[in-house]
Amino acid sequence: MALVMKKHAMPEQDPQVRAHNFNEVALGYDRETAIAEASRCLNCPKPRCVQGCPVQVKIPNFIAKVKSGDFADAIGIIKESNALPAVCGRVCPQENQCEKYCVMGVRGEPVGIGRLERFAADYDLKKPHEIKPIKYAADTQKVAVVGSGPAGLSAAGELAKKGYKVTVFEALHKAGGVLSYGIPEFRLPKEKIVQVEIANLKKLGVEIRLDTVIGKLYTVDELMQEEGFAAVFVSTGAGLPSFMHIPGENLNGVYSANEFLTRCNLMKAYKFPEYHTPLKVGKTVAVVGGGNVAMDAARTSLRLGAEHVYIVYRRSEKELPARLEEVHHAKDEGIDFKLLNNPVEVIGDENGNVKALRCIKMQLGEPDASGRRRPIPIEGSEFELPVETVVVAIGQGPNPLVQSTTPDMHTNKRGNIVADEATGATTKAGVFAGGDIVTGAATVILAMGAGKKAAQAIDEYLKKKA
Repeated sequence: MALVMKKHAMPEQDPQVRAHNFNEVALGYDRETAIAEASRCLNCPKPRCVQGCPVQVKIPNFIAKVKSGDFADAIGIIKESNALPAVCGRVCPQENQCEKYCVMGVRGEPVGIGRLERFAADYDLKKPHEIKPIKYAADTQKVAVVGSGPAGLSAAGELAKKGYKVTVFEALHKAGGVLSYGIPEFRLPKEKIVQVEIANLKKLGVEIRLDTVIGKLYTVDELMQEEGFAAVFVSTGAGLPSFMHIPGENLNGVYSANEFLTRCNLMKAYKFPEYHTPLKVGKTVAVVGGGNVAMDAARTSLRLGAEHVYIVYRRSEKELPARLEEVHHAKDEGIDFKLLNNPVEVIGDENGNVKALRCIKMQLGEPDASGRRRPIPIEGSEFELPVETVVVAIGQGPNPLVQSTTPDMHTNKRGNIVADEATGATTKAGVFAGGDIVTGAATVILAMGAGKKAAQAIDEYLKKKA
């Protein structure tokens, strides 16, 4: 039988329909398509795909089970390594990880590993599960996890399975971190996926304390010295927005992508007035930036009622850091890409509201430190883009609260916590860190990998200490 060189297409909502709703865009494979896609796997004796997976999922093994129709065993194999497969199957950049190394990709398209992971995970979510809570001994050691994003959830689950009493401290009113406040509903359904995974952790015995800001209510030292935690894992992410530092950024109608997406995703602004969180976008929106967060903000703007949405990015399409799938979806939905343009001023009206974004055209020069060609302004090429809302999506950094109240835990010049790459150990004994607070903004699966490694290291640390 001849090999199928292209991936089986992912069923999707029609672009003209989905641009006006918050339902999931990608609809997932059915049973027959999943088996057909799994049949494309060559089951290599030395699988290169596994080396691209930050949590080392046994990819050929689970795909072989999908191929044979044994979906329960497939998800069992995935869950040995990956605590959040339904999340990763949706939002991981597989093209830069597992699928990048797939041998099928040499002459055709790689096997749709992420799509198959999502299929197996969704099959599992539809089945009823009985999760038996862990029975703790009276002298069980307690571990604190600060932050309930992917790294924190991964560490909490691993530590609970190792027999530790885990308490997760979350500053916001809902757990999930970037999974809840950052990634839009149309890419990652919250109730169907994120909250189910969190509920399963609770059933296991993990305690999650919401509205609890570490660095204010407790310091890390107080958690260890007064609250009785034997170790602490810090996974507070990258929630501090970056701005352009150009005139007019304080005008009404300028948002950071963090605020914009948090209002919509976590505070349910898209259901206003059912939820009391207004988010005014007007008819025209400019989103500055070219990453996945910029695509999320642009596509969210459309769904909130904007008639025209621009992506303003200072390099060309080749340099866009967003996933190809996200760029493709944005274009299909009608997002207008203003490439090789850079904002120089936000212009306001007499009432202090945004009325335009002044930009300058750019050209690409020699590669810079990032390896991408450096954008250079073209003198005299300024123009105005009439818009009512500007969303700044040019990156985010670490919130300094935990670091500033833990003086013997070292940070680097960017404010990220300095931690051992293999273990997550910081310069403070008993304190470990992982995810975006260490690496800067990265991917969900990399954060999960860091949480998993730290859980193993915490276990070893506490056993040696005992």
